[in-house]
Amino acid sequence: MQAEARKRLIFALDVESRVAAEEWVRRLRGKVGIFKVGKQLFTRCGPDVVRMVQDHDGEVFLDLKFHDIPNTVAKAAVEACRLGVRMFNVHALGGRAMMTEAAQAVRECHAAGEGASPLLLGVTILTSADDQALREVGIDRPVAEMVPRLAALASSSGLDGVVASPREVGLIRHACGSDFTIVTPGVRPCFAESNDQQRIMTPAQAIEAGSDFLVVGRPIAAAADPVVAAQLIVEEMAAALAKD
Repeated sequence: MQAEARKRLIFALDVESRVAAEEWVRRLRGKVGIFKVGKQLFTRCGPDVVRMVQDHDGEVFLDLKFHDIPNTVAKAAVEACRLGVRMFNVHALGGRAMMTEAAQAVRECHAAGEGASPLLLGVTILTSADDQALREVGIDRPVAEMVPRLAALASSSGLDGVVASPREVGLIRHACGSDFTIVTPGVRPCFAESNDQQRIMTPAQAIEAGSDFLVVGRPIAAAADPVVAAQLIVEEMAAALAKD
């Protein structure tokens, strides 16, 4: 069960350089399942950092949250496929046309043999946001309503899953079914601080709620022994998976 749990643990490579990223990949290779490359690292290093992770036999979650006109996002989706990433995401708030074209681009790219067939995920509401944050941008609906609504839109647009807080997993499952992939940031083990995350759960709680993949960054990176921290999280996830 620990092997299965490890595959579902995503470590966030939120660092400033390729050298630092490679140090983490070397250190955690085989301890986590996937490495997340986000905006900071990708802006600094570009696609080369993705290839570095792959050279170390690691898989990549390309977390760039594409949000633009449909044609632009579709072309970005093709490039993500050509990079061979395991998963990448777009903003569900970009709407149906944007997500539909991105999903179609992924299918056509893979069918043409030009790249992998990654999981295409829609970002619902960021885990740093709450109802007040939504009101500040003119959305007069609660997070608990917006998340399943966006997830259902992503599903009907052809996406494979969403990125969402573990607190909304049950709502997403009700809206989208059991085969819809849910990737959850905002996961904080008991030994870690919450930092800037608002809607959080422990790894066990997230798995028990129905999350498929967990994204963890600072609780591992800031630990006195990151390898031990990663293993503790894997063990907690495995115990929760064993209850199913």
